[in-house]
Amino acid sequence: MAKQKEPLVTHIFTADPSAHVFNGKLYIYPSHDLEHDGADNDDGDEYQMEDYHILSMDDVDAPCVDNGEALHMKDVPWVSKQMWAPDCAEKNGKYYLYFPARDKDGIFRLGVAISDDPAGPFKAEPNYIEGSYSIDPAVLVDDDDRAYVYYGGLWGGQLEKWNSGSFDPVGGELDGHYDKNRDAVGPMFAELNEDMVSFKTEPKHLVILDENGKPIQATDEDRRYFEGPWMHKYNGKYYLSYSTGTTHYIVYATADTPDGPFTYQGRILEPVIGWTTHHSIVEYKGKWYLFYHDSSLSGGVNHRRCVKFRELKYDENGKIITMKPYED
Repeated sequence: MAKQKEPLVTHIFTADPSAHVFNGKLYIYPSHDLEHDGADNDDGDEYQMEDYHILSMDDVDAPCVDNGEALHMKDVPWVSKQMWAPDCAEKNGKYYLYFPARDKDGIFRLGVAISDDPAGPFKAEPNYIEGSYSIDPAVLVDDDDRAYVYYGGLWGGQLEKWNSGSFDPVGGELDGHYDKNRDAVGPMFAELNEDMVSFKTEPKHLVILDENGKPIQATDEDRRYFEGPWMHKYNGKYYLSYSTGTTHYIVYATADTPDGPFTYQGRILEPVIGWTTHHSIVEYKGKWYLFYHDSSLSGGVNHRRCVKFRELKYDENGKIITMKPYED
């Protein structure tokens, strides 16, 4: 077996990396795991993150730099705890950091913070995005300059608790966590306004179809959406990738439009050390890279993770070649 990929940084625990190229450099926007001895549970209470540190690299073989604290929950008026996986987008010379956190009522919302520098520091908007809920925002600024946000996560991410149209603390929690006798819950999608801090369209669930054109079922845990959406384009197609959660795969589906419907295509990454798996995909200098995390730095502690990356390749038909995390 080949030597496993090394963490980008080891002085702090990092996870959920959203990678982008800004001004010719790689910037990585991860969550920041805190060290503690609390117990794990299905609501994700062990993930007690409070701030964001933005990483950057001058090239793929250059050292990774921690640019320091870019935003802390104490500077966001509506946040009570758990600033989880973020993303960043650039428009009109401004950088917009999108992040999920629990509001004062314990409900996950999406917030936005703004900076003139991709490394921050960022100043948060006074309130969360109106109409937002759940976790894991990922933003695509498309070729026509329209911007779209993808988001949502089950269980601790509360996505299934909104099936009725409003927050229900026990919503969807049949058979343990959600009613499995139905179509899988898809990620959320909305277009952003030109201001990049509000929804232009009413958020909606995306539909992910199987090879027969039927919606993937909630029982199909090898393929159904769980959390961690990411959107990139390759040869004009939209690639929606995400985590399957309980089965620990990163998989993807494709479409001809940014809001689908999407058709499942296959696995990108096999399971890593640790429970969660969360990623991003970015092109840099003509090659494609997968940024992801595992818990190897902590010896397998779920909430003490580390960010890594590796080259991603497509076959001649545009299918992503499946990778095993500890083999070349």
